[in-house]
Amino acid sequence: MINRPGGTLATRPLHFIWICDCSGSMAGEKINQLNFAVKEALPAMKKEADQNPNAQVFVRAVKFSKGADWTTPDAVPVDQFQWADLPAGGPTDMGKALSLVADALTIPPMTDRALPPVLVLVSDGQPTDDFDRGLQRLLDVPWGKKAVRLAIAIGKDADRDVLAKFIGNAEIPPFEANNAEALVRQVRWVSTVVLRAASSPAVQQEEGAPASSVPIEIPVEFTEPSGEDDVW
Repeated sequence: MINRPGGTLATRPLHFIWICDCSGSMAGEKINQLNFAVKEALPAMKKEADQNPNAQVFVRAVKFSKGADWTTPDAVPVDQFQWADLPAGGPTDMGKALSLVADALTIPPMTDRALPPVLVLVSDGQPTDDFDRGLQRLLDVPWGKKAVRLAIAIGKDADRDVLAKFIGNAEIPPFEANNAEALVRQVRWVSTVVLRAASSPAVQQEEGAPASSVPIEIPVEFTEPSGEDDVW
């Protein structure tokens, strides 16, 4: 609860979840750069959350390769969140990861007063399990359907059709990260700008707001190949 002139204003929870591909094709520079990018973005993410006293931001991450697991047992406030470097190896059980996220977005532990969750899927390949089943499980959960769902395609082999199905919005294609610099920019952007949009006053006014009410303007360069500097 926050004391304000004229009364007390209750904060509303906003859950931010990274969904990270840790399959064998991510080994080496890709997983190293993903680890670096998230750690580099965390201070800006914490600052952004501090500047919005009406939302309490919780962060956690799912890693998936052979199966899927949370990197922390529970969602934690962003100021307490620490990124543990992810290893890479194994298949790409993306469907299992989405089912795991669906379980976390049920009520409870979620509340109907929450702000739209932000789900960011990062992958460089194709699912090796039943992606459609996992996605449907997520969409069957009200907060999964209402979530802001974004995806970062790492490299030219990423299955963009699958990532687009996860996003579920024809106006928002997967982000193109074909080199380390692009990945760092995009991770920082979703950690700050998207976080700000999901907790904006317009969204705050409507409990249970759908993702369509979240005002997000995607930079053009995020959805186009980087060109001659591509390395992945």
